[in-house]
Amino acid sequence: MRKLAAVVVAAGLFVGGVGVAAADSEHRLVMQTSGAAFVGTYQWDPPNKVPSGLHVKGLLRDDADNDGHNVYLRVKVEAYPWGEVRGVQKKDIRIDRVFSDGAVLKTKEIRMQVCLDRGSFRPDNCSRERLFARR
Repeated sequence: MRKLAAVVVAAGLFVGGVGVAAADSEHRLVMQTSGAAFVGTYQWDPPNKVPSGLHVKGLLRDDADNDGHNVYLRVKVEAYPWGEVRGVQKKDIRIDRVFSDGAVLKTKEIRMQVCLDRGSFRPDNCSRERLFARR
C-alpha cells in the first residue's frame, strides 16, 4: 500500500512539473524595422530562480549591410532607464541574456524593441515597443 501511495505521489509531482514547464515554455519572438531585426525566443525564468527574469535568445541582425549604421536591442527593465545591447555593422550577433531587476526576487515587466542607430542628427528607426509582463 505504501509503494502504491509513493507511486501516486511521484506521478502527481511529475505531472505537476510538466504543467509548470509548459506554462514557462519558450515563445517565438520576432521584432523588425527597416534595417534591423531580432529573431529568437523568450521565456520567463521560474520564480524560484533568483533573480528571476526574462530569458531572451536569438539573433540581432543588421538587415541593411551597406547603410553604414549599427543596430541595437533596446531594453527597459521595470522602472529603470532604457539600456542597450549593441550589435555590429554588417553582422548577426547571437544574444543569450536574462534581463532582470536585481533589487527584487521576481521581475514582472520588461519593455523591448529593436532599433537602427542612424546617427546623432536623425532619429533612430525603432520597431514597435513590446511589453512582456509576467502573469
